[in-house]
Amino acid sequence: MSLEKLIHQCKKQDIRAQEKLYRLYSGKLFGLCLKYSNNYQQAEDNLQDGFITIFNKINQYEDKGSFEGWMKRIVINTSLQKHRKEKYFEIINDDLMEDPEVEIDDDEISRDFLLKSIQELPDRYRQIFNLYALDGFSHKEIAAMLNISVGSSKSNLARARHILKGKIENQNDNKVQSL
Repeated sequence: MSLEKLIHQCKKQDIRAQEKLYRLYSGKLFGLCLKYSNNYQQAEDNLQDGFITIFNKINQYEDKGSFEGWMKRIVINTSLQKHRKEKYFEIINDDLMEDPEVEIDDDEISRDFLLKSIQELPDRYRQIFNLYALDGFSHKEIAAMLNISVGSSKSNLARARHILKGKIENQNDNKVQSL
C-alpha cells in the first residue's frame, strides 16, 4: 500500500491503516523521542502521546511537504509540551556566550560516548542542542517552541557546547593518561 493510500485510510480512522503507519514509523520516531526524554519510559510515553496526536490531527495534513517531517514536528512538540507541563526544567537565561568550536576526532571519541554525553546535559541544554544541532531548527523556531528569547536559545546552545567540549577534552585527557 502506498503512503498516500495509507494516509488516506488513516484519515478515515481505519485501525489497520493506523497500525501499519505506527509500525512503519514508530522506530524512527522513538529514536527522536529518546533525544527529548529523560529516560526510556518517558520516551515510550511521548511516542504514544505523539501518535495519538498524529491520528487526531491527520486530517490537518494537506499532502504538502514531507509526511515524516510533519510527524516528527508533532512528536517533538508533544515531548516539549510534556516538559513544560511537568516543569522538568527551568528556563535558563544566561548571558550570550561565544560558541566554542568542538573538534571531534571520530577515531578518538565513540558514538556511544557522544550520545551518552548529550543525554547527560541538563534538560534545557539537551533539548536546545538537539533541536538546533541535530534536528536543524533555527534559534527563532526554538525560541517560539520553548517560549524563550532567541538570545536564550543561543546562550543555552553555547552552554551545551561548552559542557560537551569539556567532556570530550576530559575523555581525551583520560585516554592520553592511560597510554
